[in-house]
Amino acid sequence: MTAQHLPSVNSSRLTELLGIDVPVVLGPFGGVSSVALTAAVSDGGGLGSFGLYGYDGGAIRKTAADLREATAKPFALNLWVPNGTETTSLPAGEYEKYTAALKPYFEELGIPLPAMPGRYMPDYGEQVEAALEARPAVVSFVFGVPAAGVVEEAHRRGIKVMGTATTVAEAVALEAGGVDAVVASGMESGGHRVSFLKPAEESLVGTFALVPQVADAVSVPVIAAGGIADRRGFAAAMVLGADGVQVGTAFLATRESAAVPAYREVLHSPAAAHTVLTRTLSGRLARGIPNRIITELEEAGTAAPFPVQNWLTGRFRPQAAARGNTDLMSLWAGQSAPLLRHHTAAEVLAGLLDGA
Repeated sequence: MTAQHLPSVNSSRLTELLGIDVPVVLGPFGGVSSVALTAAVSDGGGLGSFGLYGYDGGAIRKTAADLREATAKPFALNLWVPNGTETTSLPAGEYEKYTAALKPYFEELGIPLPAMPGRYMPDYGEQVEAALEARPAVVSFVFGVPAAGVVEEAHRRGIKVMGTATTVAEAVALEAGGVDAVVASGMESGGHRVSFLKPAEESLVGTFALVPQVADAVSVPVIAAGGIADRRGFAAAMVLGADGVQVGTAFLATRESAAVPAYREVLHSPAAAHTVLTRTLSGRLARGIPNRIITELEEAGTAAPFPVQNWLTGRFRPQAAARGNTDLMSLWAGQSAPLLRHHTAAEVLAGLLDGA
């Protein structure tokens, strides 16, 4: 396909569907989403997204209100679908075993060991209710197909629904479930692998193998994600049949993100050239830059299941981040990190679209 036949960056099925100016979606970050970054991407003509992992109904309502105050443009709220693989409770003895394995890190940061909580995640129904009540332009989902009733209620309120697939079969399931667009997330993506039909380790398809297959398999708009950080990746995704792109790591490394300066420095450093897939920090497979805690926990082999491990490490990772201690943080990053050149959301958007 020649350059003159590339889909126009300001005229794709995705822009028409979502009411945005350019077919660029901000990847939603669990824990490091920020109102400032979400608004900056939306104001730049794309679709800003905010990850709501760990947020209860009250926090979701406040976040949506803050976003509305920050931007008048469309934005997305992102939720994790429970898919039956979560461990909702543990016997006290098992909890103590997993906590003891992490004791050195709590001690290093001067934090007391946490008591076993009543629950490890907010109620999903409460999250959905608050997200739909907020009436964002889009509600997006990872780790599964949202229930038919959720999709119907979203559509009744004028909200578009997006789902995320790591395989063709997942994309087909999402379309059958009524979503308006599918994010095709290749294994190059940073953060959690959001597979749901088969284990994540069996669903590691590369972006540029996955996108054309998904585009052939579904009729709804397809958004390419994973390994896209500049205009070359943008153009390649569109040639392969995508209607737009979702970009995470490049935006995560900007000043508007909630990533602490030390994290952003690592993303812009030679260390970001090497990423690994690990379950050690959350209990679910995720791609990040290896550091001391990943290495030590991989060697120990004692990670709790999700979401217990995520909750436990989440008691000290924010403190490590606040101190700039990158040894004890989660440094989620995609394989495109060595391509990072920009430090603001506007620069990233311009770099994606310039000449594409």
